[in-house]
Amino acid sequence: MRADTDQFSAQVEGATRFALVNGRVVLPGEFVSGQALVIENGRIHSVAAPSTLPPATKTIDVGGRLITPGLVDIHIHGAQGHNFNEGTEAAFSSILHECARRGITSVLATTATDAIDNLVAVLDFAREWMNEQGKATQTAQLLGVHIEGPYFAQAQRGAQDPAHIRNPDDGTAARLLTYHEIIRIFTYAPELPGALDLTRRLVELGILPAAGHSSAREEDARPAIEFGLRHMIHLWSAQSTTIREGPWRKPGLLEVSLSDERLSGEIIADGKHLPPTLMKLAYKCLGPDRLCAISDATSGAGLPDGARFRMGGMEYEVCDGVGMVLDRTAFAGSTTLLNQMIPILVQQVGIPLPEAIRMTSLTPARVIGLAGQKGSLEPGKDADIAIFDDDFSAWGVLIGGRVASGF
Repeated sequence: MRADTDQFSAQVEGATRFALVNGRVVLPGEFVSGQALVIENGRIHSVAAPSTLPPATKTIDVGGRLITPGLVDIHIHGAQGHNFNEGTEAAFSSILHECARRGITSVLATTATDAIDNLVAVLDFAREWMNEQGKATQTAQLLGVHIEGPYFAQAQRGAQDPAHIRNPDDGTAARLLTYHEIIRIFTYAPELPGALDLTRRLVELGILPAAGHSSAREEDARPAIEFGLRHMIHLWSAQSTTIREGPWRKPGLLEVSLSDERLSGEIIADGKHLPPTLMKLAYKCLGPDRLCAISDATSGAGLPDGARFRMGGMEYEVCDGVGMVLDRTAFAGSTTLLNQMIPILVQQVGIPLPEAIRMTSLTPARVIGLAGQKGSLEPGKDADIAIFDDDFSAWGVLIGGRVASGF
């Protein structure tokens, strides 16, 4: 297969217009065979019958493989022993290279709870990386940053470092928001002091307000939604649910997430965090246009069972194919990258393949306001493309019409 992949890279190299043929092309609502995907000057040009292509068009045979939009992960902390909190060239390069190798062409660098000075340093490095990434090798594109924490409920911290959890009314959020132009998502617990003011400020700055690691009841969440809260991270994970007060059942953040049509949400579809029944419930409630699959991958992704890894000031371990805190009381993110989640969505959850692809590409792109550029194989969009074998390992990857590093 390596020879085939090398030939693919050689054929694409230097070409400004070419067509991928003999593949199954995944469009937003269907997949089609017998059609060519035409790329021109780094963008999707058209999906057309091969017989209609001009004679001069270079064609590249993908051997019957699946041609999908490049995957978009809006919630990923790391991979291969590195995490974005490190804020270094080595960390960012390693994570983004591994993503590209897997067919994940766009990501949000997701932080974990840490000291404010450290988070500021990460944001500073991310801004520098984004300013320079057009000159870099073809690693996955960094679309911005997802700030996950530190404004969380201690009772729902999960694997987040308790030493650095704080309230949003302490003035520190202003330091993070000086980097507003690169922050795409900001996650916090909406019941905390200062959360409504933070929500208002995020909306003013064009940042998506998201809720997570929260003990909120419905009466806490509703005002934040009215102020502009629009996204819920990793459903069921570190999220309050129904409680009973005497004879009364009081909804938590989970029930609000599943019932309010203004909200989008996420599931960690690694087959560890959630059983199929809960993933099916999320899919039935939100549908493929509001429900994203995200990896929530940590630096343990790609490491073997028993390997230790760090995130912020905490140490974790890969155990049974998932990240764990050392006392086994909570998961510590997943060790599964987004391409490996598609078979789980299809085979275990029963989601049709085009919709599973949508949940890992177009829907997350839409959630962060970039559906006009990313997430589907539609004319005019960036030619971010993954070509998958049947097991969803990537045979070839294009980013902006160029072969990704490693292919």
